Amino acid sequence: MKFILIGIQGAGKSTQGNLLRDKLQIPYLSTGHIFREMSKEKTPEGRYIKETINAGYLIPDGKTLEIVTNYLHKPYYKNGYILDGFPRTSKQAEEFENGVDKVIYLRVSDKEALWRLSGRDDNRDDDTLKAIRRRIEIFHEITEPVLDFYRKKGLLLEIDGEQSIEDIHKEILSKIK
Repeated sequence: MKFILIGIQGAGKSTQGNLLRDKLQIPYLSTGHIFREMSKEKTPEGRYIKETINAGYLIPDGKTLEIVTNYLHKPYYKNGYILDGFPRTSKQAEEFENGVDKVIYLRVSDKEALWRLSGRDDNRDDDTLKAIRRRIEIFHEITEPVLDFYRKKGLLLEIDGEQSIEDIHKEILSKIK
C-alpha cells in the first residue's frame, strides 16, 4: 500500500503518519524530516537546504524528486510507504513515478494550523512565525492544485483534520479499507 499525506503545516500529518505506520506496518517517510537531516550536513547542499527551508521556501522540484525517488528505491520501502510532505507542486505530482494508492488530505483552517504550531514544543529552526506564514501561503498557492490533480484521478480522500486525533485516525482507516 502506498499512501501520501497532504495538508497545511500543523494539520497533523506526522501524527497520523506515525499512527498509520504502527497500524498498517508500513514505513512512514517525511520529506521535512529528510530535508532537516540533510540541512545538518556541513556540505554545500546541506547549507543550501538549510537556508531554503529556514526562509520558508520549497526545495526545487527536480531536487525534491531526486531525493524522494532515491529514498523510495531503498528495499525498506518496497512493500509500500506513507509519504508526508510530497508532492508539494503539480510538477512533482505529475513526474512522480512511484505510484500511489490513496492521497489523504487532512483539511485544517489556517487559524487552526497557526494555533497548533504556536503550541509545539520542538522549536525547530524553521518554525519562525514568518516562515510558518510563508509555508501556509505556499500551500495555498502551490500545493492546493496538487489536490485537484489527485481528485481527478479518483485517489483523493478528504478528511476533516480538526477532529480529535482518534477520530481522524478512525476516519482514515474506514476510507482506505
